[in-house]
Amino acid sequence: MEFIEVSAKTVNDAITEACQRLTVTSDKLEYEVIEEGSSGFLGIGSRPAVIRAKVKSSIEDVARDFLKDVFDAMNLAVVVDVKYDEINNSMDIDLSGDEMGVLIGKRGQTLDSLQYLVSLVVNKDVDNYIRVKVDTENYRQRRKDTLENLAKNISYKVKRTKRPVSLEPMNPYERRIIHSALQNDKYVTTHSEGDEPFRHVVVVLKRYDRNDRRSDRNYDRNFDRNQAQE
Repeated sequence: MEFIEVSAKTVNDAITEACQRLTVTSDKLEYEVIEEGSSGFLGIGSRPAVIRAKVKSSIEDVARDFLKDVFDAMNLAVVVDVKYDEINNSMDIDLSGDEMGVLIGKRGQTLDSLQYLVSLVVNKDVDNYIRVKVDTENYRQRRKDTLENLAKNISYKVKRTKRPVSLEPMNPYERRIIHSALQNDKYVTTHSEGDEPFRHVVVVLKRYDRNDRRSDRNYDRNFDRNQAQE
């Protein structure tokens, strides 16, 4: 919303009038004083107080305006749908348009960058941290499904070869998906290695007595039986 200019006898009177014209309470009003005003001497030379005022932007407006500026700079026409859950202190932003592949980027890196920047903007002046998720064309869920399928395939490979497998570098969110997908696996476990941005997940066989041939045979037999049931 654009600023309106309001004049009155005093600044307080101007604020009251601005609230009436914008139909908001004073705590929802954003204003700046242009002229303090003066009563003059015996009423001679008095000047009215002048303020510029508008309705305070909501947290949704802050996110939407920021993204609009970004997309304007990129010459992209993007529809931004913002939903803020005040109870859970979370914000879901869905982007739609004709060139969403550009916003997703390689393995979602551009989308992750947008999400990080929006999070910085909306959390700048708030007391309680707002968790922000930016998505488009259901990319987050599709990527989650892909990673869970990858985790299952890597688990199978590790079980068969009994050798650890290192995955490609991933961001913390994607690493958590891999860890979660295999946390209940009977035969493999996961951990992360390396420093950002090259930190990656390693899938390894759970420890057992490798010197015991009977243990080896039992392991293979149990693995084959469980694999047949999957």
